[in-house]
Amino acid sequence: MLRIGGRVGRGATEVDMRVCSDEQVAEALDVDAAIRSQRLAFEWLGRGEVQLAEKVALRTGDDTTLCYLSRLSPAHGAVSKLVAVHPGNAEEGLPAISATVLVLDAVTGRTVAVMAATALTELRTAAGSAVAADALALPSADELAVIGSGVQARAHVRAIARVRRLREVRIFSRDPRRRESAAAELSAELGLAVRAVGSAAEAVRSAPVVVTCTLSAQPVVPTDRIEAGATVLSVGSFEPHRREVDELLVRRAGAVVVDDVATAASHAGPVVHALERGDITRDGLRSLGEVLLGRAPGRTRDDQVVFFNSVGLGVQDAAAAHAVLGTL
Repeated sequence: MLRIGGRVGRGATEVDMRVCSDEQVAEALDVDAAIRSQRLAFEWLGRGEVQLAEKVALRTGDDTTLCYLSRLSPAHGAVSKLVAVHPGNAEEGLPAISATVLVLDAVTGRTVAVMAATALTELRTAAGSAVAADALALPSADELAVIGSGVQARAHVRAIARVRRLREVRIFSRDPRRRESAAAELSAELGLAVRAVGSAAEAVRSAPVVVTCTLSAQPVVPTDRIEAGATVLSVGSFEPHRREVDELLVRRAGAVVVDDVATAASHAGPVVHALERGDITRDGLRSLGEVLLGRAPGRTRDDQVVFFNSVGLGVQDAAAAHAVLGTL
């Protein structure tokens, strides 16, 4: 972690600024620490203690640039993240998502850290899903289906394995080589039975937890194969045109839980379209923070299908960044 300059605070002439690479962020923020940071982030958000600016999105074709801004508390400096989503990068062997985070000093507002945030985004997203799975999935859930085989898919297996004792993981994606590679890597790393399967239907059949980690604009989950009692988590439906699940699943869900109601109502594809069709109402949406605090119900019956849509929030980045800096 590179340090530049001198001390921070009123009267300081220089800024003690840290510059962190993705490797340094990953070293400082293991999976368990990331999960703790995200649980705190959602609880603080649920209590209304967080300042959270509206997410900004610019689209050019299928590429998207996103900007997040949040402040956890007056004791924490504001955190901003700039993200570029370029799905075509995967064909060139490049990350589909790249990001940079700026952390400001709580007193002076001066920049105290610049972080490469590809790893941070990967970790905080998967950790947030693990918090949601822990709150919403049945305690007995021991099988995980993952649609997607990229960085986020792999991170989600690692994170959810920390909150549920998994017996089997099934991975499906369109590229046979990538899903086989992901399964082999995770099986060796985690000591789990991780299988690559030939269809989404085979992956989700009987699975009590289903995670979708794609950038798809078309539904990738076969709703008719989702079992009663399953928890379905979508992390790729973070824009209105991206819909990893269909309208039937949203209508079928006994609970629709989101990371933030206001953000989801504008950005989460399946939620936006369900609201437009009148399949659900905004008042019927439940935020994860409120569920964690016991202020709103999550799962109320074992046979309910529960749908969680994550669009990603600045508060998640803020919590992860401050955890990296040791100030959380």
